[in-house]
Amino acid sequence: MSELQDLLSPELTMLATALLAAFSIGGILYALLQPMLTGEKQRDKRLKSVSSRATTIDAARLLKDNDRRRKSVQDQLRDFEAREKKRKDKQARLTLEERIEQAGLTWTKRRFYIFSAISGIVLMVIGLSITSSIIVNAGFAFVGFFGIPRFYLGRKKKKRIDAFLNELPNAVDVIVRGTKAGLPLAECIQIVAAEARDPIQTEFRRLIEAQTMGVTLSEAIAKLPQRMPVAEANFLAIVVAIQSQAGGSLSEALGNLSKVLRERKAMKGKIQAMSQEAKSSAAIIGSLPFLVVGVLSLTSPAYIMLLFTDPAGNMILGFSGVWMITGMVIMKKMINFDF
Repeated sequence: MSELQDLLSPELTMLATALLAAFSIGGILYALLQPMLTGEKQRDKRLKSVSSRATTIDAARLLKDNDRRRKSVQDQLRDFEAREKKRKDKQARLTLEERIEQAGLTWTKRRFYIFSAISGIVLMVIGLSITSSIIVNAGFAFVGFFGIPRFYLGRKKKKRIDAFLNELPNAVDVIVRGTKAGLPLAECIQIVAAEARDPIQTEFRRLIEAQTMGVTLSEAIAKLPQRMPVAEANFLAIVVAIQSQAGGSLSEALGNLSKVLRERKAMKGKIQAMSQEAKSSAAIIGSLPFLVVGVLSLTSPAYIMLLFTDPAGNMILGFSGVWMITGMVIMKKMINFDF
């Protein structure tokens, strides 16, 4: 019996080894061929192909949207460049009514001419009290009728534009906060028109009135640079027009605009501070002739009156005035910066 067990033991061992080897090879082959047999490999390939195709379609759609947006922005910028050039050309030949409107006055042409006539008469009377020279009195009347009224309009326009530029960043910030809170742009403009100070309040009320008349908001804001001929008003019109045409985040665009407006304001302050010394020097140089004439009129009136009573003195005053005005214009051009 023990001999039989000894004979069978090697055979059983070999059989067991063969079975184990067969099972191992079968397991390896099953692991390698299982995806092909069950279709998982084909399924994964199809899913990958579909995913790749979807990604390609999304990328193509995104690229197409970006191209469309870029083209729309370029068209808007080209349109605004042409409009800005036209506005600058028109600015050089503004009518009297437009100049009065830009100055923020409610005058009519008749009232302006009455003011000019009164100014001319007053200066002519002052000239007659100083000298009897016809040329000098005509010069006083000319300055009073043509110079002072237009200087007044220019001064009022400058003050109004400065007030507009000081208040515009705050108004844009109000619109940004309103749009971030979910309010439409028209309601934000109404809030600014109700809460802001002039001239922002007046200009934004005009936008609301234009909307009530059926004008779109972008078209109404596009007319803002005509009443406020500054680059900042044009920036606001461009941002709103591009957003209405091409879409995008209005709050983000207006936030960037507010940052640009504040940086321009800070830069303007730095330029004014740096040019203040030159302006003071120009003011001193420009006032010296008048101070000298005043002092000589008190100390030596007979000596200085020859300039007003003698024809040669009148010619000297005329040429001196021309050269003085030329020098003042040159100094003003040197110390004024456009940006």
